Amino acid sequence: MEKKRVAVPLVCHGHSRPVVDLFYSPVTPDGFFLISASKDSNPMLRNGETGDWIGTFEGHKGAVWSCCLDTNALRAATGSADFTAKVWDALTGDELHSFEHKHIVRACAFSEDTHLLLTGGIEKILRIYDLNRPDAPPREVDKSPGSVRTVAWLHSDQTILSSCTDMGGVRLWDVRSGKIVQTLETKSSVTSAEVSQDGRYITTADGSTVKFWDANYFGLVKSYNMPCTVESASLEPKYGNKFIAGGEDMWIRVFDFHTGDEIACNKGHHGPVHCVRFSPGGESYASGSEDGTIRIWQTGPLTHDDTETLTANGSTGKVKVTAEEVSRKIEGFHIADEGKSIEKEEAVNE
Repeated sequence: MEKKRVAVPLVCHGHSRPVVDLFYSPVTPDGFFLISASKDSNPMLRNGETGDWIGTFEGHKGAVWSCCLDTNALRAATGSADFTAKVWDALTGDELHSFEHKHIVRACAFSEDTHLLLTGGIEKILRIYDLNRPDAPPREVDKSPGSVRTVAWLHSDQTILSSCTDMGGVRLWDVRSGKIVQTLETKSSVTSAEVSQDGRYITTADGSTVKFWDANYFGLVKSYNMPCTVESASLEPKYGNKFIAGGEDMWIRVFDFHTGDEIACNKGHHGPVHCVRFSPGGESYASGSEDGTIRIWQTGPLTHDDTETLTANGSTGKVKVTAEEVSRKIEGFHIADEGKSIEKEEAVNE
C-alpha cells in the first residue's frame, strides 16, 4: 500500500494552460493513443503507453474544451470556444472539416461506427454531423434543456447521452426519434459521463458523488460519496473492480468498485484535476489538471495472475513501440515545450 501512495507518474508537459479533457483510443494495431484538450487552444496527441508527444493539432482560435479519437484512432475531433468543432487527420495532423456553431462547443464524440460526429455546447442543441457528407447540414436533436457539458454514444449508436452545465441529471435520447427516453437523476450538474468499454455501465461524477448506472436498464447500481468535490471519474475497463476520481483537492484517488473504499491516493498535481481516464487495457490511467500537465499513473497489478498478463502485454507492446517510434516521439516531446516552429517542421517531415 505504501508504494502505491508514492506512485511516480509519467509527467507530460507541453500545454501552456489548463488541461480540461482527455480521451484514450481503443487498442489499435499501432498501440493506443491519448488526446488532450487544453485552454491553450492546441490539442495534442500522445502515445498512450509512454506519454510521448506525437503531434499538435493547430488551427483553433480559442480554448479547446473537448477532444476524442475515432475507434481506429485515424481521426480526432475537438470542440472549442472559437464556436467550431473540428475533425482532424490523426496521422498527419491536417484539419479535415470545421463545423461552425453559433456559440462555444463544450463536447464532441464520434459514433462507434466512426461515420457520425455528435456535438453540444452553450447553444443547448445536440447536432449530429454525417462525416461522409460533411457539407450537408447536421441533424439537430430536440433542444437540450440546458447548456450541454458532456455527450456520448451508446447502444451501437442508437442512443446518445448528454449532461448539462446548469442542471443535474443525464439525459438519454433515442437517435431515431430524437426524443428523451430516460433521465438519470442527480442532485447537481454532471461534469463527467463515461460509458464503460463493455457497454454495461455509465459512470457519472456530479461533484459530491460518483454514480454507476446500468447502461441498458438505466437503474442506479452504485453511488458513492466523495471525500472532496470531484470533476471526473473513470471505471477500470478490464475487470471493472476499481474506479478513479479527481477534482478540487488535486489528488487522484483509486476506489474499490464493490465497496467504495479508497485503495490509493496519488498526489502530484499542483492544481485542481479536471479529467481522469483509464487506458483501454486498464494498466494505467491519465489525469489532466489546471496546472497544465498530464500525468500517467501505473495501476499496479491486483493478483499474481494479473501481474503476469500485464507484464507480458506491457512488454510486447513496449518493444514494438520502441523499435518503431520512440526516438522520433521523444525528440518531439522535448521540443513541445520550446516552441511551435520546430513542431511544425516535424509535422511536415512526417
